[in-house]
Amino acid sequence: MTPISRRRALQLSLAGAVAAPAVLRITSARAAEFDLKVANNSPVTHPLTIYMIKAADGVRQETGGKVDIKVFPNNQLGGDTDMLSQLRSGALEFFSLSPLILATLVPAAAISGVGFAWSSYDKLWPAMDGELGAHVRDRISKAGLFAFDNIWENGFRQTTSSTRPILTPDDFKGFKIRVPPSPMWTSMFKAFDAAPMTINFAEVYSALQTRIAEGQENPLALIDAAKLYEVQKHLSKTNHMWDGFWLLANGKIWRGLPDDVRTVIAKHFNAQALAQREETLKRNISTEKDLTARGLTFHNVDPKAFQAKLQSAGFYKEWKGKFGDDAWALLEKHTGPIS
Repeated sequence: MTPISRRRALQLSLAGAVAAPAVLRITSARAAEFDLKVANNSPVTHPLTIYMIKAADGVRQETGGKVDIKVFPNNQLGGDTDMLSQLRSGALEFFSLSPLILATLVPAAAISGVGFAWSSYDKLWPAMDGELGAHVRDRISKAGLFAFDNIWENGFRQTTSSTRPILTPDDFKGFKIRVPPSPMWTSMFKAFDAAPMTINFAEVYSALQTRIAEGQENPLALIDAAKLYEVQKHLSKTNHMWDGFWLLANGKIWRGLPDDVRTVIAKHFNAQALAQREETLKRNISTEKDLTARGLTFHNVDPKAFQAKLQSAGFYKEWKGKFGDDAWALLEKHTGPIS
């Protein structure tokens, strides 16, 4: 076989060959040309990890093993802030992160998590796959990172507690609630007169177990996968924020990969992101019965009362000012009037 240079290892043709999908033609078992890592903060049983593994397997198969992406789930490489630092330095090639935590670096990313903004997925996905998502990805690129087109699903977040159910905004007063390291999370719960505590997800279970925090908030699928039901008693269906995972790449490393490699990686990870959305939604719907059987007591709440509290506290006015009128207009184009 004609020797293949590193630069053309995954080009679509060999010298003198008829045009064909060369990536598929490289079938010999050889050491990977590109060894890459992707990390997340989710348990191995969570759909984020499961479908990341499927995407990595698809890339490996299509490239005949020339591109090997290893998946490191469940904070194996550190907490969210640690892994974001690794991504920025180039020690980690890919990392999935909540938009609201990413906002510590890219403030515009938090706009998808405005409290009580979204009423349904029919409004959410057209925004995130359309102009609002494009606006955020543009800001991410200016920070030296690359964001894949399709954001991954986490879900609408619910509030759990080991002490008392949260039924009205007043129940939040003085409530010690764990929040991720994100200005918007802290701002929202302070507007409810709660006592938000910034704790990385890797330490959430122990913080709840030792009662450092009374409660936390996460989508049902993650509450189940992380076994938080073991250290919580009540779950209030607040649906207070939607959250996802931007799959990010170190911008310099991403641009340095051959075009063919980028095309294959993007194809598989974007496709599996869509599949992961469907699976996570199914789990978030079906998990309520499982969590009830495991001891969590579910409580319904009136979201309008919570939204009114945020309005009176100036939360929406504050964040509209931070995001700017143009970005806020992109949000309200899909959510309807918020502020």
